Order: sequence, then C-alpha cells, then structure tokens
Amino acid sequence: MINNKKIVVVLPAYNAEKTLEITYNEIPFDIVDDVILVDDLSSDKTVIEGKRLGIEHIIHHEKNRGYGGNQKSCYNKALELNADIIVMLHPDYQYTPKLIHSMCYLIANGVYDVVIGSRILGKGALKGGMPIYKYIANRFLTLSQNILMNQKLSEYHTGYRAFSTQVLKKISYTKNSDDFVFDNQLIAQIFYAGFEIAEITCPTKYFKEASSINLARSIKYGLGVLGVSFQYFFQKLGLFKYKIFEK
Repeated sequence: MINNKKIVVVLPAYNAEKTLEITYNEIPFDIVDDVILVDDLSSDKTVIEGKRLGIEHIIHHEKNRGYGGNQKSCYNKALELNADIIVMLHPDYQYTPKLIHSMCYLIANGVYDVVIGSRILGKGALKGGMPIYKYIANRFLTLSQNILMNQKLSEYHTGYRAFSTQVLKKISYTKNSDDFVFDNQLIAQIFYAGFEIAEITCPTKYFKEASSINLARSIKYGLGVLGVSFQYFFQKLGLFKYKIFEK
C-alpha cells in the first residue's frame, strides 16, 4: 500500500509462459498488495507457470475473448478485490515493472488519476527495437488523435497504465471492444469523463517472446483508432452520441 491505498497489478496474458516469471519477479511487492493473472486461452503453460509462481488470483478463459475482453476480466476482478489503484502490466516483459513505484505514487498522492508509461518520451521506442514502420504509424496516429481530441499525449498506444479505482468506476469500459482498440476507447472515455493523464518515460523491449500484431491487424487497429477519435470529436460537438461514452 501507499497512503493506505490498496494496489493491484493485473496481467492480461496470452502465451506468456516464457516471460511471466521475469515480469512477476520484478513487481515491487513492497507496495503491491495483489496480482491478478488472466489467461486468454493460451496454447502454452501460462496458467501452470502462474500457479508455480504462487499467483493467488488466476482467471482462465474457456474461450479466447481478445485483448480487450481480457482487460475487462482483469479490471472486474481488481474492483472485486477492492483495489484503490490498478496497474495494467503486460506479462511479456516488454515494459519494466520497475516503474510501478513512480506510477502509483503519483496516483496515491492525488497528483493524477491516470498514469501511463510512454515509449515515445525520450528515445525508448527506437532504442528498444520498435520497428520503424510501427514508430511512424504511432507518431501519425498520435498526432491525429491529439488534434481530434484536443490533447497533448506523446502516445496513445502504450500497454502500461495505472488507474485510480474511481476512474474505472466512472467510465463504461465494459461497453468497449474486445479487440486491441479497447485501449484507445479507454483513453477516450477517460478524457471525456474529465480526467487528466500523466506520462512517464518508459523504456521498452522488442524481442521474439514479446507480443506483437501482424501488419493486417495493425492496419485494422489503426483504422479503429481513428474511428474512436472521430467518435470522441463528434460526441464533444454534440453531433452524435456513442454508447462507449454513456455512464
């Protein structure tokens, strides 16, 4: 805990057997109270590895629900455990758990309600091996999103995020997609609800075991991201109403 705030780390997993241990061992348990592992019908031994590591809260999907569907299970369980601060960390070790202290202290001390780890601040993305086409797409999409949503984030596409519980209770994250665009819908909902988002520089690692999506899925994701941004834009103008922004 920090300032009597219960901290729960959620791990949305898919074929994370080879990287789960190194990720779990770097979680700072001096402040983290609980860890939740949600396995989205992996074809490897992610669940067995989680049990071996002693993770108390493990959810195994009987059907693959997708990246967004996995996060919904993560957040539902974290709220059930009465978390005050929820950290979403990918168990593929692409992001270092060593930033959890910094992210949680900002929330626990009431400075921000949401903190994300940005790969774009500094030179973390390219230095860590992000493919150049993904870097260019990231910059284009982020610029477009900032214009349409009137914000100034360095990136919208990081998978490293921490939230105060009141944020997840105020937005309708269960109405979001079960696919990868879930992440961007969540950010749009957070801004629409009036919360601010802090960013801290986050080094990242690209290697064989780190999760990634192919070009076709990347194109689908990019189009989905732009769609969410336009929905936010039209919703703010009062021209249309979208269910993801309903309370």
